[in-house]
Amino acid sequence: MRPVTGERELRGVAVYPDIVIGKAHLIDRSRVKILYQCFVNGEELDREVERFKEAVHTVEDQFVSLKRKMPDKVKDQSFILDSHLMILKDGMLYDSTVKTILKEKINAEWALKKSLEEIREVFEQIDDEYISNRISDVENVTERLLRTLSGDTGQSLGEIDQRVIIVAHDLSPADTTELNTARVMGFITDVGGKTSHTAIMAQALEIPAVVGLESATALVEDGDLLIVDGSSGVVVINPDDSAIIHYQEKKLQLQKYKSSIARTSHLPAETPDGCRVAITANIEFLEEVTAAKDYGGEGIGLYRTEFLYLRGKGFPEEEDLFDDYREVVEIMNPAPVTIRTLDLGGDKFASEIAISGESNPALGLRAIRFCLREPEIFKAQLRAILRASLYGKIQLMFPMISGLQELLDAKQILEQVKEELDRDNIEYDTNMEVGIMVEIPSAVAMAEVLARHVDFFSIGTNDLIQYALAIDRINEHVAYMYEPFHPAILRMIRQVVKAARDAGIEVALCGEMAGDPLCVSILLGNGIDRLSMNARSIPLIKKMVRTIPMKQAKADLKKIMALNTAKEVRAYILEGTKRMFPELEEKGYLLD
Repeated sequence: MRPVTGERELRGVAVYPDIVIGKAHLIDRSRVKILYQCFVNGEELDREVERFKEAVHTVEDQFVSLKRKMPDKVKDQSFILDSHLMILKDGMLYDSTVKTILKEKINAEWALKKSLEEIREVFEQIDDEYISNRISDVENVTERLLRTLSGDTGQSLGEIDQRVIIVAHDLSPADTTELNTARVMGFITDVGGKTSHTAIMAQALEIPAVVGLESATALVEDGDLLIVDGSSGVVVINPDDSAIIHYQEKKLQLQKYKSSIARTSHLPAETPDGCRVAITANIEFLEEVTAAKDYGGEGIGLYRTEFLYLRGKGFPEEEDLFDDYREVVEIMNPAPVTIRTLDLGGDKFASEIAISGESNPALGLRAIRFCLREPEIFKAQLRAILRASLYGKIQLMFPMISGLQELLDAKQILEQVKEELDRDNIEYDTNMEVGIMVEIPSAVAMAEVLARHVDFFSIGTNDLIQYALAIDRINEHVAYMYEPFHPAILRMIRQVVKAARDAGIEVALCGEMAGDPLCVSILLGNGIDRLSMNARSIPLIKKMVRTIPMKQAKADLKKIMALNTAKEVRAYILEGTKRMFPELEEKGYLLD
């Protein structure tokens, strides 16, 4: 331990395991000062309502633009801006503000302020960290609306032109989207927690950050020298020489550890007792393929294909899809690429495609349901995938299959497309494997039947947890209950694996669990054949697989399956992981 010195230390919530030393740059995110105005004239009130609606439209355009310009590193977190877009039109904010303007005859700014206060009162009645963090999202959206109404756009973080550490009361996801990581070395905030969207964005950007410091903006002055330790949650203000030397050495050790993991990332993921597991990458964009290879990915386990449908108006042409798929396959060849067919709807925002706005979109027209309802759109994508299969190994995967009939209907359309290609003398891989995402409880229950009609399963734990536990991942009131260690989820995974084994087909897993260090032993013990994850997680997960004997993983799983609560499961796994990989906690990889 470094001896205590005279410099001031703050402790908050560690977000990303890295250390940075640099000068502070304070960002003024103080609330917009608004004035109360009262109107009598009906035309004036109508004008206020119109001002508010125009502000909503302007902010909506800003969010859509920011989403499209998001750096590749944070593309996977675009759902955060989607949730902010939904907040804009939420009745508690939008409808309430309009009603307040007309009922109380006041200006849009004051009415919006009152709506926020009412929402905050509702949130304050619930004592939960996750939900308290979600109110900050509502506040961020409201603040942007107020700035738009007042004409004060505030300082853009994209305009920072020096190497600095940002100090702010809070940063919205829109703020972090604008960060130039070539200039911004890291950031610290007064508020926020480990589940806040600001924390999630920092992890995606891979920059050191500490949130929830409470008084950072009051104690730090512009230009102060700071040390930000994103592995322990410590911030040192104006450190002395001994502190600087201590943290420089700690940073060097952390970098050495990361490098040691990276050096072995291209080795196969094989347990000490000889069991192989394929470690592949989840991607959403063509540009991510190179990173998948660089991090040691043994293929693409999940290619989400929605981006080409979201980046412009209407649907992409078959040739555009074909060119994209072919390039991905050619770059990865001979490694396999698993392409998931179109999965729009639910929590996937599609501003240019009129399928949203349902009362419960997660249970509505999305994924395979949408494709079966719009067969021509579906066929265009299937043609593009089949044509691209000639340039490498493609596996085709249907999402959100709830039962056998949906699968048979989808396969029938696939056969029709094959017949059309045959008539046109267009070649394709006639042996292309076809599988399904198992992400709905009914599919788990029918896994034994479904396994007889496909070449592989891929368990999508993100949606499986959502549907099995009745948890809306983007509903701030219940998303904190989203629990991968729930015994019901573990039993579902085991049931799907057994059905796959009995049918002699491969079973993969491509949800967030695949890249979670705490889940490695469970998934190994279950006998998952392939884990697919964010490319950045591959080196560490490979290292863990090469360290954990399969015999031990199976023994641990047997004990875990006897536990009855998610809390018990998590505690058992956390203790075992810390015991076997003590450096993970020390280096900040077990932030939970």
